[in-house]
Order: sequence, then C-alpha cells, then structure tokens
Amino acid sequence: MNEPADILISVVIPTYNYAYRLPRALDSVLAQQAADVELIVVDDGSTDQTSDVLAAYRGRYPGLGVLCQANAGAGAARNTGIRAARGSYVLLLDADDQLARDALTSLRAVLAAHPGVGMIIGAHVSVYPDGRERLRVPAEVPTASPRELAQRYLLDKRIAISHGCTLFRRDLLLQRPYPESLRSGEDIAVFAYLLVSAPVAVTQHAIARIHKHPGSLRHDRQDEEERARLMTSEVFASLPAECQPLRQSYEARRYLSAFRAAVLADDPKSARRFYWRAFRLSPRQALRWGYARKALRLFFWF
Repeated sequence: MNEPADILISVVIPTYNYAYRLPRALDSVLAQQAADVELIVVDDGSTDQTSDVLAAYRGRYPGLGVLCQANAGAGAARNTGIRAARGSYVLLLDADDQLARDALTSLRAVLAAHPGVGMIIGAHVSVYPDGRERLRVPAEVPTASPRELAQRYLLDKRIAISHGCTLFRRDLLLQRPYPESLRSGEDIAVFAYLLVSAPVAVTQHAIARIHKHPGSLRHDRQDEEERARLMTSEVFASLPAECQPLRQSYEARRYLSAFRAAVLADDPKSARRFYWRAFRLSPRQALRWGYARKALRLFFWF
C-alpha cells in the first residue's frame, strides 16, 4: 500500500443516484491508475444500485476508496472526500463525467513545471446529448492582484473554472471547504478563494469530458432570493479585504441570474422584481445591454 507521502493526486468522485453513469467515470480514472494516484468515491446516500456498482468495482480494484454518508449534497460529499484524501492535489470529478485520456500524465507535467501552484485549469470537451462535442480551452490567468482576479472571475466572467478539468491544492481546499448550506453554486466560493490565494497554471490539454444533460441543479429556481444573498455571503466570507468592494456588484449579478432564469421560465412578475433589486445594487451591472434589452421588453410589452 502507498504511504501518504507517495500520493500526488487524489481523484474524488461524489455520487448520488448515478449508478448507470458511474462506471464510465470510474473506468476513465482506473485506466490511468498509477502509484501516485488514489481514487475515492463518496456515495452521498444513493437509493439506486450505486452500492452494488461500487461493491463490484471494489472486488476488482481493492485499492478503490469508498465512503458512504447520509444524503447531504454535493458540497458535503466533496468535503468528505477531500478530508479523506492523501494526495497533495485533488481532482473533483462529477459522477456523470469522465477523465480525458492521458489527463493525469498532463497534470503531472504541469506540476513538475509549476511546483506549488494552487490550481491547474485545463481544457475540457463538452459532450452534448445529441452527440456533438466541443473543445473548450481556458484563457490564461494573468499575474494580478486578488481584487483584479476576483473581478475577472466573479463579474467579468473572463476566467472559467470547472470541476473535472481543474486540479486543486488540497491544503487550500481544507482552508475553504465547500459551503454545505448551498445545494447549487457552492463551487463559486471555493473557486474564488483558490484563485486569489496562490498562483494558477493553465494547460490547453483536455483534462475531462463533461457531459451536458437536462435536470442539472443549476436550473433549480427554488428560494432564488435567499440563494442570491447566501451565495454572496459565502463567496465573500473568505476573500481578502481588498476584494470586499466588489460584493455589492456581485450580489447584483446573482439577482440578474435569477432575472434571466425567470424570463426563461415565463415568470415576468419575478423577473421584474429581480431586475429592480439588481438595479438598486448596481445600475452598471443591470444596464448591460443583454440584461437591459430583456428588461425593456418586460416593462413595456406586458
């Protein structure tokens, strides 16, 4: 068995009722298994055949780590896996996605060239239900102040970070665990913290194949107003003082996201309310043409 110091990368897969997709994710990691890699699956209270799938894999791969917990959400499952991990770095792979071929080899090379980085952002392939695929290559992350980096990520959307194709330094994940009070968007607070806390490296090598499918939690419209406030609080709770002036504009962006979702759901009453809240917080954000055009239609056509 490997000693803890031997593990460089821990791949953590949180899963909930994905028995039919989980083997694809497991196989993609096990095909790249090496002495410096460990694989941990956290079963977040699944009620389908996930336990049977994991038992079968444990029979074939005794080194596979399996942790089970009562259902507590993706953030809690990730935190459980991160705490149990022995690697210096953690890759968090969703159960319905898969590692790209040679992903771990590519990440080792980047780590060798940039030791001590807090994060490696890689490319990924978006796979759509109709079979289409699209390679998405990350933009370079500049050497900049924490405030500028937070601005580029949270407000300007010029830095994209996703699970599966990003490697994180484990000690930083332990410093800023996933907020378990959120059932969606919980990753933003973690990504923002790591972005401003240590150097970032980027690779154009595809690290993951990310499968797009309906039913994602990001489309859940329950408790949107409370979520906007809570997400803002969680994101800025761990950011340095120089980033705090961005808080009001970011909260406006959260309301604008709720506004856009309400428009798509044909809910003009909620859409108007969310837009006005965003406008009061940050007229500059609300008057961006993409949002303002939708708002003009709502206020003058209904």
